[in-house]
Formats: sequence, C-alpha cells, structure tokens
Amino acid sequence: MKQTVAVALDQRSYVVDIGQGLLAEAGALIRPLMKRPRVAIIADSTAWALHGGVFGESLTQASIIWDLIEIAPGEGSKSFASLERVTEALLALNLERSDLIIAFGGGVTGDLTGFAAGITKRGIDFVQVPTTLLAQVDSSVGGKTAINASAGKNLIGVFWQPRYVLADLSTLATLPARDLRAGWAEILKIGLLGDRAFFDWCLAHAPTALAGTVEHLAYAIGQSVQAKARIVAEDEREAGVRALLNLGHTFGHAFEAIVGFDESVLRHGEAVACGMAMAFRFSHAQGLCPQEDVLLAEKALQAAGLAYLPRLLPGGPWHPDALFEAMSHDKKNENGALTLILTRGIGAAFVQKGVDAEAVRAFLKEDVQR
Repeated sequence: MKQTVAVALDQRSYVVDIGQGLLAEAGALIRPLMKRPRVAIIADSTAWALHGGVFGESLTQASIIWDLIEIAPGEGSKSFASLERVTEALLALNLERSDLIIAFGGGVTGDLTGFAAGITKRGIDFVQVPTTLLAQVDSSVGGKTAINASAGKNLIGVFWQPRYVLADLSTLATLPARDLRAGWAEILKIGLLGDRAFFDWCLAHAPTALAGTVEHLAYAIGQSVQAKARIVAEDEREAGVRALLNLGHTFGHAFEAIVGFDESVLRHGEAVACGMAMAFRFSHAQGLCPQEDVLLAEKALQAAGLAYLPRLLPGGPWHPDALFEAMSHDKKNENGALTLILTRGIGAAFVQKGVDAEAVRAFLKEDVQR
C-alpha cells in the first residue's frame, strides 16, 4: 500500500510517496510534473547498478527521454570537484529550466543533485528518488542541499525544494545491515526530539524493523516523514523549530569532520547516534535532563546496534580540542557562540543558543575519556 505525505509550502508544495514497487511506476508518477519528457538522472553508481534497470525502463515506458550521470558512492562525492563535474555534464545536455533532474541514490546523491539543480541556470526542478533508509526518512525531504568543505560538513549549499519524492521500500532489501542501522538513527531522532510515544514504539520494534519487517519499516518511515513535513512546513529555512531536527548533529558532524567524512570509518547515521547520546549526557550535566532519560535514550540506541562512539571506534582520534574546533564551525552558531539542540527529556528537545564554551570543553574532555 502506498502512503502519500504532503509537504505544504505554498507554491513549493510537493508530496512524498512511500511504498513497495514504486520504481516500476516511476515514469507514470513523474510524467505529470514535466512540460516536456526530458530528464537527467544523477545516480549513485552502486544504487544504479542494483535498481537503475527497473527505474530506467519505467521512464522509457512513459516515453521519457533520459540521460544518466553517475557519481561515486560516499561523502567524497559531496565536493567542489564533483559539483563542477555534475554541473558541466548538466550544461552539456542543454537542459532547459523547465526540465527535470532526478537524484537517484542516498543522501549524498540527493544533497549534491539538489545543490546542482538549484544553481544550474539559476534553478532547475528536481525529483528525489532516495534508495537508502536515511535518505528516505530525512535528507530527501525538506530542501536542504549542500556539499562539504574543509571546514566542515554541509557548509556550502542552498535551500532548494524537490518537486516530488518517490521512496520505494523495495530498495531497502539490498542495503547492508550497517546502513539500515545508520538510517534508524534518524528515525529514532524523531521520537527523541518531540514524540515520546513514537520513541517507545521505536524502542520496542527496532529489532523487527531492522530485520526487514516491511510493515514496521513502512510505519517508521511514514511517521518520520510526516513529522519532518510538519516541521518543514512551519519553518522551511530553519529560523526556529526546524533546528530541532539537528539533534545530535553538532557533535556528530564534528566526528565526521575528524575522520575526513570517510563513511567506511563512520556513517552519518552512526555519527548522529553518537551525537544524540552526547546531547542527552550534556543536557544531564547541565541539570536539564533526568538521568533515567539519558539511560533510556542510550538503551534505544544500543537496541538498534548504535552504541556510543568509543564502542564503534575504540581508540579513535577523539581529542576534545579537535572536536570543539570542529563544532565551532557549525552552521547554527550565532555571534561566535555555540548553538546546541539540548533536551529536558525524551520528546522534549529545545534550541539553546549561546552555550558556554568552557562547559562544552569540560564535557568533551570527560565524555571522550569515559
């Protein structure tokens, strides 16, 4: 059964379709969005090898002319070099501004494609076809697009909303278990930041969902997308409540930067999981969050195979000063001071601006050593 979630943004509104077997219907679903049957597909080479045949055939059956631009999997593709190669390829295809660009793959592909679409000819519409759990529940929805810089993750980008998101649950059957767990971190985040009942459901159903039970995956994805759609509709440009979706990300992005965005070492979802646990522990250290909620949040992460960082990477290069330096480049910071997403308990996250730097330094030193 297909779920359809609306993202209400006035003239930029769109829907997210979630269901099994949607790649085979993609041509019919995407064709009504087009002024002429012409698209360019930017695809993760691994995802395309696995699922591109079905998708491409569906477009062809709908009489859509398509060209393929493949990119390498991994965070290394979110770079200036990749952006230049992709935009030059798009220009060589002589796409018109009324044509479509399709992102086919995980979060890296969606971020890079969305950014390229947003700046090529000052904006060409694009469609997200996320093929990983993390992309289906998080990065494909909301219009954040970016590449990485030497100073940190996602620092160069634009807000550019997709015209449509097609999330086929069938693609998840080919995901490695590690990538399913990484995607689950973003699902669990929705419960941790603002929905205690959904958190309780996640805690109870993580093992079955991660084992591939379609009904549980479909429910978790649908709830996550609905929650994100509500938040994005209220705050498209992250001026307020949308910042809550960054729970765990300031800490997590710092770890990713230190390992050079090497996903073989640390997946984004793993970094977010570690960051969420640290946000709960720091909140407790500041007298904001009860210890029992810290322990319960860590229990939920461990139930999904997402232990905190020292267990993921024993002996990693986690120098507190290096972590703090990486955190100092976070996009949410204001007036030279840190902004963190903290919590008063499970389901009660809030934005804290002007966080005391020395308190963070002291916490990092103690937390990394433990």
